[in-house]
Amino acid sequence: MFSNREALATDADRAAALDCIEAAIEAGSPEAATRSAVELDERTLAVDGTTYELDEYDEVVVVGAGKAAGGVARELESVLGDAISGGVVVTKHPVETERVRSAVGDHPLPSERSVDATADLVETVRAAGERTLVLFVLTGGASALLSAPEGSLTVEDLRETTEALLAGGVPIGGINAVRKHCSAVKGGRLAREAAPATVCGLVLSDVVGNDRSTIGSGPTVPDETTFADALGVLDRYDVAVPGAVREHLEAETGGETPDSSDSAFERVDHHLIADNMTALAGAAEAAESAGYEPLVLTSRLRGEASEVGKTLVSTGAEAAATGTPVEPPAVLLAGGECTVSIDGEGGSGGPNQELALSAALEGEPVVLAAVDTDGEDGSSDAAGALVDGATVSDGDRERAADHLGANDAGTYLAEVGATIETGPTGTNVNDVVVLVVGERSS
Repeated sequence: MFSNREALATDADRAAALDCIEAAIEAGSPEAATRSAVELDERTLAVDGTTYELDEYDEVVVVGAGKAAGGVARELESVLGDAISGGVVVTKHPVETERVRSAVGDHPLPSERSVDATADLVETVRAAGERTLVLFVLTGGASALLSAPEGSLTVEDLRETTEALLAGGVPIGGINAVRKHCSAVKGGRLAREAAPATVCGLVLSDVVGNDRSTIGSGPTVPDETTFADALGVLDRYDVAVPGAVREHLEAETGGETPDSSDSAFERVDHHLIADNMTALAGAAEAAESAGYEPLVLTSRLRGEASEVGKTLVSTGAEAAATGTPVEPPAVLLAGGECTVSIDGEGGSGGPNQELALSAALEGEPVVLAAVDTDGEDGSSDAAGALVDGATVSDGDRERAADHLGANDAGTYLAEVGATIETGPTGTNVNDVVVLVVGERSS
C-alpha cells in the first residue's frame, strides 16, 4: 500500500504504525463494507438486516457519488449480477464495472465535470418509477462530486464558496449547511427527484458522529438546517463569498430544503455500512496481532489540527512514562476530522500533516502516524505523515515551526522523508491517527 514503506519502517514500532494504517484503510474499503452488509438469498436482498424482495420491482438501479462509490458499485454487481438494470455513480477515480457507468467529477472543489456528471445521475433518478429499487451509494467526497448549482448560481460561485469555507476552518456541518442551500440536489432534494421509487441508501461515513444529513450534504436525507443557518455560518466564521451566493441565500431562492415531514422520504431508507470506527477496529486488530495492547481513544476527533497533535502525542508520552491510560507496548488509536485555519496563502499539506508536524515538534518518544483514509491529505498528494521524537532535530526546530505556522507542513515533512504515500485508496472514512508506544525502559 505504501510506495515508500521501506524508508519509513526503520524500526518495529514504525513498522507497526504502518501496519495499523494499512489495516484501517482495508477495513474501511468499499469492498469490505459492502460484503459485510449486503447479501442475496435467491430473490431476497438483505442490506444490513433490512430485506427487499426483488420480485416486487421491475428494475434495480445503482446510483451514487463519492470517492468509494465505484468500489461499492462493483461489489454490488458481484452480489446482484444481472439483477442490476444499470445506473451511474459520480466519482473521482472510476473503477471498471459491467452494468453501472462511472461519471467522473472533481474533488475537493466542484467543477463543470462534476455538474455534467450530476446531471447524468439526476436524469437516471428521474426515470425511476414506483416499481424501481434505487440502490443509492453515498460516500465521502460526494459533496463536491455531486454538484448542481441552484437557481442562477454558477459552478464558479460554488467553487469560490467552497474554497472560502475550507480556508476559514469551518466545521463540516457548517460547510454543508451552506452547500445544501446553494444546490438543486443536496439537503434531501435528490429524494424528491427519486420519488416514488424505493430508495435504499448504502452509506460510508466521512463525518464525525455519522450524521446522515451531513454525509455528502445529505442528498436523500431530510434537512433541518435553513437559509438563516447558512447565513449564520458565513457571519460566524467571517467567510467572504461571491455576492451572488449571499443574494441567493438572503432571497431563499428555490425554497427551503425538505425536512422530515416531506413525503419524498416515505420510501427512503439508509444503512451505514462503514465509518471511522470500522477503520479503527481494523487498526486495533492489527496492533494486537503485532503484540501491542490497542486502545481506541475516540472516533470523534475535531478541532484545529496543530492543537490536536499536541494533545494526542502528550497522551502517548503519558503512557510511555507511567503506563496510563495503557501499559506499553501499546497502540493508541483515534480518528475523526480536524480542521486547518489558513493564515495567508498557505502551502502544501493538510490536517494530518499539520497534526503530525505539531506532534513531532514536541519531541516525545512516541511514533505517530496520521492519514486521511482516502490517500489525499489536503492540498498534497501524500496521505499524511509518520513522525517520532527524532523527526525534527534540535537544530531544525525553528524552521519546522515556521513551516507549521505558514500552513506548509507538507513541504517540511516531505523534505525530511516523513510523508506517507499511498495514492488514492478508493475509500474515505475520515482520518486515522496511530500512536505506537514501545516497551518502557526499566
